[in-house]
Amino acid sequence: MIRNAQKKDLPEIAQLILVILKDMELPFLDQVPEDEVLEILQEAALEPEYRYSLTRGVVYEENGQVAGVAFGYPDTDEEVIDRPLNKILLNYGISQVTLFEDPETFPDEWYLDSISVAKNFRGQGIGTKLLNALPEIAHKEHRQKIGLACDLHNPNAKRLYEKMGFTSVGQYKIAGHMYDHMQKKI
Repeated sequence: MIRNAQKKDLPEIAQLILVILKDMELPFLDQVPEDEVLEILQEAALEPEYRYSLTRGVVYEENGQVAGVAFGYPDTDEEVIDRPLNKILLNYGISQVTLFEDPETFPDEWYLDSISVAKNFRGQGIGTKLLNALPEIAHKEHRQKIGLACDLHNPNAKRLYEKMGFTSVGQYKIAGHMYDHMQKKI
């Protein structure tokens, strides 16, 4: 079942976000112990503006477990989505850390920042179900397009996105990796 993310989901959500951050090879992860990163992610998720806020996420729940998660925001929010994290990092004595410096959104789109499926639930269509839920979320944000970044070295993800109606509209670099920017009109 797909539902809004809730506070009780925070430990599982933080683990799924950490998978994404590790895939991006963010230098921050070399500076901060993993248990502290998970704690920071959970605390930041309580801040409504944050990129991975509970208010920006939906989960797919299976047998009482978070099997997958998707986070996104309208393009106009990109400027503010990491401010809450910066304040929290200072509380942990961590300064001068910017996780995401590169712009990711294109104008007039709802942007799928992250989608992640728990390892033991992969191959069961959960990613597809989460993707199918996005048009409703985008419409609530008054957007007629959904955008996302697909790592050029992940052809399986690109095939899935194309199957779901996304097309490449450009390329850019995020955190040192090249991505296709893909969009779907809804």
